[in-house]
Amino acid sequence: MLQTDRRGFLHLLLSSAAVSGRAFRSQHSSSGNTARADLNAAAHHVYPKDSIQAALDAAAGDPVNKTVYVHAGTYRPAAKGQALIWFNERHDGITIEAVGDVILTAANPEIADAHHPAYPAVVNHVVYFGDGISRKTTFRGFRITGANNFTTGTGEKSPIESDQIRKTIFFYTDGGGIKVYARSYPVIEGVEIVGNYSSPCAGGVSVEHLGRPQDSVLFRNCIFRDNRTQTTGAALDLLAGSAATIENCLFAGNIANLGVDYVGLLGGAEYHAEHGSGALTVFESSRATVTRCTFTGNWNGVDDNGTGSTYVDSIFWKNTLKGGISPGSRYELDISDAAGVRGSYIHGEVNDLRDTVDRAINTFDPPDPRFDAAFVPQAPQYARVGYRPQRITNR
Repeated sequence: MLQTDRRGFLHLLLSSAAVSGRAFRSQHSSSGNTARADLNAAAHHVYPKDSIQAALDAAAGDPVNKTVYVHAGTYRPAAKGQALIWFNERHDGITIEAVGDVILTAANPEIADAHHPAYPAVVNHVVYFGDGISRKTTFRGFRITGANNFTTGTGEKSPIESDQIRKTIFFYTDGGGIKVYARSYPVIEGVEIVGNYSSPCAGGVSVEHLGRPQDSVLFRNCIFRDNRTQTTGAALDLLAGSAATIENCLFAGNIANLGVDYVGLLGGAEYHAEHGSGALTVFESSRATVTRCTFTGNWNGVDDNGTGSTYVDSIFWKNTLKGGISPGSRYELDISDAAGVRGSYIHGEVNDLRDTVDRAINTFDPPDPRFDAAFVPQAPQYARVGYRPQRITNR
């Protein structure tokens, strides 16, 4: 099902070479766009039609200025390839921030094949975080969209990752919006991941640490909305041996199980065939640390086969969205090790699929939270739980 696109690789490499030889516009651009006075004047600035990747590469080689500001606009791939932008070990320590409304998209209808099922997407992932990225790297304030199961590349060689890092099939396929791979633990903050699709897993974000993670990816104040996937983890999945910390995030309108689990069938059994997967999927030997998040209006809430996950002060409310093919009931939580579920408010078609959640330290079937348009609960019982939107100061 992978589609090797050697011409796309060549185009990507040629485009990168051209960009590296062309200086992107600085804050002194004559186009009329000027950096805000309160932004670091020595930072690297990017404007529409500039290359974000060129700015990242410049910041990587800059011993002093490790901040990249991306100014308002929509940024599209210039060529078919594996990612719009990518981070490797040499990019560690960079802070990249959106200034104003910045959309990063996988779609470029001008170069996409209108007859291809992935149209208009032309990259596997909008953003890729690769081996060697630590919590010193921050990605803040962007909207990530447009992924549509475009897949190019096979084998161990890749223009976005070292040949020394082994590549699974999911390196290429999963995580249409964002892929986090190998020893990679960035801070992803104030980011909206919306309207992405991939197959087999993780239309929004895929985390694949390849086992024994030394840290976790940190998602803070993020929105996962209207993402779709063929099988598991419509918004976010943690593949086996991965870890994520998820603080004050919203999951809404995400749909899994849109089609047959062909990966599971190849292995002898479909994954959670009866009831399907959730907006968040946590695989075996993985761990999710979830605090003050809201899951509502998804095709299922969370399915977690990991060990040691925690779900604290969170809301799971009516994750009963239709759209998938699994014949069983929709659920809020399907969790094998539920000792870490506490202080959470849970109500849906099926609250606790495995009957593992402690009812004494959680609230089942609470009153309607009365969400407003930003999914802030208005009912007083929810004053200390669930997601709250945070203002991004540079917008």
